[in-house]
Amino acid sequence: MAEQKFLTPLKLGFFAVIIAYFLFTLHGMFTLSWIGEWEHMREPTRTIIFVEDITATTCLAFRFLASIIAFGTMFTYLIKKNLSKPTIYKAVRLVLVFEGIYWLGLATTAGYSVQSFARLLSTNASLVNLTYSLLLSVIPTILEAIILPIILFLFAFKLSPKKPFKIQIKWGLITGTLYIVVFWLINTVEWISVIRERGKGVQYLWMTTTPVNGVNQIIYHPEHLVSFIITAFGLAALAIYAVYFTKKTAGVETLGGLKAGRIGVIILLLGMFFLWNYFSWIFFAGSTWNNWYAWFLGHNMDLWMLSLPLVALPLLFYKSPNQQPKDQKPNSLLKNV
Repeated sequence: MAEQKFLTPLKLGFFAVIIAYFLFTLHGMFTLSWIGEWEHMREPTRTIIFVEDITATTCLAFRFLASIIAFGTMFTYLIKKNLSKPTIYKAVRLVLVFEGIYWLGLATTAGYSVQSFARLLSTNASLVNLTYSLLLSVIPTILEAIILPIILFLFAFKLSPKKPFKIQIKWGLITGTLYIVVFWLINTVEWISVIRERGKGVQYLWMTTTPVNGVNQIIYHPEHLVSFIITAFGLAALAIYAVYFTKKTAGVETLGGLKAGRIGVIILLLGMFFLWNYFSWIFFAGSTWNNWYAWFLGHNMDLWMLSLPLVALPLLFYKSPNQQPKDQKPNSLLKNV
């Protein structure tokens, strides 16, 4: 049997994602330009922004700790060329718990959303406004700030070398699927907010008008339309497929039983979503700036996911044990890529 390489494409992909996770979180943790941004605002917006910023930043410190643990574990593995199973499990559990605490930092935003919805109910607001508040504010924020942390904590609890691997795979798939659903809802809400901003309307997705010498000049922005489509419909389709895949795969008992290629496709498409939106602004947007770019580039703590294709591509080319030569013993997913 051929000797297995210590550094495989899949391992290198994981290392690259861990480094991106650490560096993006490090940058976000120590970017302090947000301090005092509420000073020029009127009440109650001033207090709301102040409370949201403080709680989010406090809990961001836990994601920073998670990134340090992930980076430190990777560095230790590279030096020792091996780590015990209990050590790896402990590190992953800590990362999951601290990541869950990070998302809990958005609970104040969810609380204000619920408060706003209750206020609309008490004032007999129109059904349209109630629906808008519920679908585009209450549900997305509760999902990201309450449900997602709970699932992360449950996954961390289920993750143990003493527990059946089947359960760990199931909760890992559920957690990953929920992340995609959260990204779909939150990013779609941001695009809808841009469309509604100052009455821009749907036409803003492909063109804007700018006065030049007293004449309105039309400027086309096809990248806006593409970004909206892959956000509102592309991520929705990916979320639906992830739910289907999770349901069909939840009973698998070993890593070798997972269909690595399909997991690779899901991860690749999620990573390409972040890559497209980042590079579309660099190459096509020019001087264009709106709330979407402000959110995606300035307030998005998940931009590290643009490195996901580096993990996805090796998974796409992973060969199951049935595809290996007969004289070669089946290997685990990590060792065979």
